[in-house]
Amino acid sequence: MSEHNPSFKPTLGLLDGTMIVAGSMIGSGIFIVSADILRNVGSAGWLIAVWVLTGFMTITAAVSYGELSGMFPKAGGQYVYLKEAYNPLMGFLYGWSFFAVIQTATIAAVGVAFSKFLAYLVPELGNNHLIYDLGFLKIYAGQLVAIFIIIVLTYVNSRGVREGKFIQTIFTSAKLLALFGLIAFGFLLTKESYWSANWSTGFSALQNTGIKNEAGSLAPGAWLPISGAALMGAIAASMVGSIFSSDAWNNVTFIAGEMKNPQRNIGLSLLLGTLIVTIIYVSANLMYLHVLPIDQLAFPTDDRVAVAAANSIFPSFGTVLIAILIMVSTFGCNNGLIMAGARVYYTMAKDGLFFKKAGELNSQSVPQAALWVQCAVASIWSLSGRYGQLLDMISFVVVLFYMLTIAGIFILRKKQPDLPRPYRAFGYPFLPALYILMGAAFCLLLIIYKPEYTWPGLIIVLLGIPVYYLALGQRPSPRKINDF
Repeated sequence: MSEHNPSFKPTLGLLDGTMIVAGSMIGSGIFIVSADILRNVGSAGWLIAVWVLTGFMTITAAVSYGELSGMFPKAGGQYVYLKEAYNPLMGFLYGWSFFAVIQTATIAAVGVAFSKFLAYLVPELGNNHLIYDLGFLKIYAGQLVAIFIIIVLTYVNSRGVREGKFIQTIFTSAKLLALFGLIAFGFLLTKESYWSANWSTGFSALQNTGIKNEAGSLAPGAWLPISGAALMGAIAASMVGSIFSSDAWNNVTFIAGEMKNPQRNIGLSLLLGTLIVTIIYVSANLMYLHVLPIDQLAFPTDDRVAVAAANSIFPSFGTVLIAILIMVSTFGCNNGLIMAGARVYYTMAKDGLFFKKAGELNSQSVPQAALWVQCAVASIWSLSGRYGQLLDMISFVVVLFYMLTIAGIFILRKKQPDLPRPYRAFGYPFLPALYILMGAAFCLLLIIYKPEYTWPGLIIVLLGIPVYYLALGQRPSPRKINDF
């Protein structure tokens, strides 16, 4: 590394890492996706089972990543793990997908979610307020709000990691306390409980034939019993939403170069962060079952389950309360996504596989150019309005890369048996193998029953192959990540 290019400064501790994990995971999903899950599986038992299964998979993957983070405590995280376990192309395909859609479109989606709920307070700043009609592109106020938030957070993070970690800790702490409070008040203050009625559905799997009414809203249809292969397909389709809501837990691995004692603190923060979020997600859904009847839980206005629940708990100000809570949640979530994502592009640039400028640190020891490139792509996604469909379609790819990374634990134990492992994967080989089997079942079921969720993501990944060889052709000489 050249002398004029400063190095990362280890300024993040265990609390900071845990806040990045939890804060990046909790965006707007938990407030919305339970409606779609319930429409697919139709009963209280299966609703909770989907969230428990997702939580188990997430925690299992997180504790497995602890071994990899201890072996390679450097910026780049999953990109580095895949490169070391397989080859540079595999690492690049992940980094390419991460840059093209996974991280940037998620940042856009979270930013637009912020503006959607800001519109409850200021309607003129919502996604229904048209600003410009360019013919080929319509620009709404909510999209400009999303871009403004992305730019502000990018600027803050370009000023140094301390500024980013301050925002992360404050906003994540606030939303964790608010969510725990909402759950508690849901059980304590609701005048009418639907708990017994909802749980009478048990594990009787049903699927709703809801159709859009004249107003364009999804309206309840008949509940049809499902079982066997149809039930497996419904569970896989349901988990698209719960997995997306539980994703981004691995962001802390991207900033390993700025963690104090990364061999210990990354693994612990992965465990603590995913465990906290899983408890919140399952508890929130139990609260929904307490305060809302099944039909209202499955068909709230615009799928905003949390708004319907809050209006039941706090009839006079529930909507405003949830709007503020989601704004706090999405603001903190985007800060974590923006902070962590740029470190992947930095490491790729160091390998000669990304824009050269992205591999430089500014005077505050952060990859400023990488942050602004990420900001530009996320802003384009915000204007496009296409991020939502793409995010539905990349759950398959996200889980596929998680499976490959966890399989890398087995590969690296054979390839590099003498490499220090300060932390070993919990439950090895059983739990990592179980995750791979569960992930494979999820992906296979999506291929069979929901192919529209699979092929777009695979196309995006495969487009990275020619890009990789083009990047190799532009590179002056091969480099290894350990040279930096």
